[in-house]
Amino acid sequence: MWDIFQHDYMYTAGLYSIVVIAIIVYLSIFELVTKYSTWNEIKNGNVAVALATGGKVFGVANVFRHSIMHNDTVMEMLGWGTFGFILLIFVYFIFEFLTPGFKVDEQLKENNRAVGFISFILSVALSYIIGASIL
Repeated sequence: MWDIFQHDYMYTAGLYSIVVIAIIVYLSIFELVTKYSTWNEIKNGNVAVALATGGKVFGVANVFRHSIMHNDTVMEMLGWGTFGFILLIFVYFIFEFLTPGFKVDEQLKENNRAVGFISFILSVALSYIIGASIL
């Protein structure tokens, strides 16, 4: 059975599957943190929420990319991916803290695309910093 996982295609499919499941779990956790329903907002055409969510997906995927490149085991890869996600959640709270003049969640729910874009950029940019630090 283990011989099948030695094949490059199966290894890639396995890592892909693990990362997709992790992204789904992490987005579910992020849904609990926000004060709006992400998927309802996206369904209704809210570009700001789509940008913020897309940034989180890209950020997590980017952290996993670096984690896969620098770790030999799936558990190490998952550990770093999870740690990266936690740091990206902190980015969300830091953004809220750095904008005392308005609430990020409210602005995203109101489809403020400027706030959505900054949220996207913060997630993407800091995912590169997190990824670069993975050993």
